[in-house]
Amino acid sequence: MLKITEELIRDLKRPLGDLYPDFEDAIDRIKSSKFLISAGDYTLNKLISHNIYPDVGIIDNYIQRSDCDTNIVYTNNFLHTVNPAGTITDDLWATIEVAIENSIKTKDKYIIEVEGEEDLAVLPIIILAPEDTTVLYGQPNEGLVLLNSADLKDQAQKFINDFTEV
Repeated sequence: MLKITEELIRDLKRPLGDLYPDFEDAIDRIKSSKFLISAGDYTLNKLISHNIYPDVGIIDNYIQRSDCDTNIVYTNNFLHTVNPAGTITDDLWATIEVAIENSIKTKDKYIIEVEGEEDLAVLPIIILAPEDTTVLYGQPNEGLVLLNSADLKDQAQKFINDFTEV
């Protein structure tokens, strides 16, 4: 299991990709995605409200530390993992890998429900995602972050290398 450090917390508060304060401004880029992965309940709910269904969506049933009820109706392919706050567990990593591989192979959509917190899942997503994957996540109180996995694989790996192993 990897645990985030105080220094990394500061570094990861900055968006890793393009920040869209207004979700609607990103719709065209999102719709043109070859493969789409979203992290976070708010982001997934916004996508669904626009009839956009990511290939892999990751949720933890919380939005900014408050309970939420994510109403997911676009797939029956649910995976479950445990990932405490401030960590990236081996199980989270493996579950993301399985979801991506299965989605690519079968063209089916997958939802990963995290017991704990999905906030740091974006790093393994970037590393595991195929080239030209669009990755979306929310930047609290700022908007939507959109990035291409190919652009940030080295940076994501550098962040992972700076975690503490526990």
